[in-house]
Amino acid sequence: MTSTATALPTIQPGSFLTLHYRLAGPAGDVINTFADKPATLSLGTGELSPAMEQHLLGLVEGTRATFELPAGEAFGERNPDMQQWVAKKLLNELGSADEKYSPGDVVQFPTPDGMGSYAGAVMQVREDGAVRFDFNHPLAGQPVTFEVLVIGIL
Repeated sequence: MTSTATALPTIQPGSFLTLHYRLAGPAGDVINTFADKPATLSLGTGELSPAMEQHLLGLVEGTRATFELPAGEAFGERNPDMQQWVAKKLLNELGSADEKYSPGDVVQFPTPDGMGSYAGAVMQVREDGAVRFDFNHPLAGQPVTFEVLVIGIL
């Protein structure tokens, strides 16, 4: 007698996934979907860093796993060129002239094509209203704990 058990789906390049995940650095969680609704994403589209995607490849549906990524692997090293001054005039064009910025605030900016956005963390505010932003990922240059629960694979 032979068994005809159906193999569980396995994550492959280009897989469409439903999963819970948590990203944490030395200071704690940056993203955690476990207490909320799961995320849906497609591998290879840039929604996760290539290093994190590599850890997902080969996992089967229902897997819960935790990966420890060394400093710089998940989001690269911190790049000083990603810290830039943005003039008050440009900030007014992108948002509200009444907007007040404080160190630590995270501000969303539209991509040049207007189709997406990216974030910058306020580092400094000058008297003329210009703001120095850090556009590095918050976990750049840090060790990262990446925890996943694979719910579904298409």
